Amino acid sequence: MIFLETLLYIIKDGKVLLIRKKRGLGSGYFNGVGGKVESNEDIYNAAIRECIEEIGVKPRELKWMGLLEFWNYDNGNVESIHFVHVFTANDYEGELRESDEAEPIWFNVGEIPFNSMWEDDSLWLPIILSGRRVYGRFIFNGWKMINHEVHPICI
Repeated sequence: MIFLETLLYIIKDGKVLLIRKKRGLGSGYFNGVGGKVESNEDIYNAAIRECIEEIGVKPRELKWMGLLEFWNYDNGNVESIHFVHVFTANDYEGELRESDEAEPIWFNVGEIPFNSMWEDDSLWLPIILSGRRVYGRFIFNGWKMINHEVHPICI
């Protein structure tokens, strides 16, 4: 299966907002806010919708920061391919709230809990947090990373 998805990181006052995912793929891990793009929306509107659904706020001034490909294999067969557009925002409207999907938690940019995140995050998230865009391709087998490439990009 092929999925088009988004990830959003709100960065404000030297901190980044992460969520502790409560269910589904990556449950228990910290991540950005995000999810699947629905058939009737573009990637920007999907990122906004997911943020409102998961943590109750509307991000302001989304900035596209890159594209990540996640290829997951199972015994040599492609199980799923995820094309993930990554965004940042520097502010939001509304009040943060926890949902049945996510618990929002602020972290200092220099104190991100990479040991409680997907193993690829430490390879590309620092690039995004430094203000640069990124392209990454990650190969997993049973959601364990077996290969990767990461490239900062200029646009």
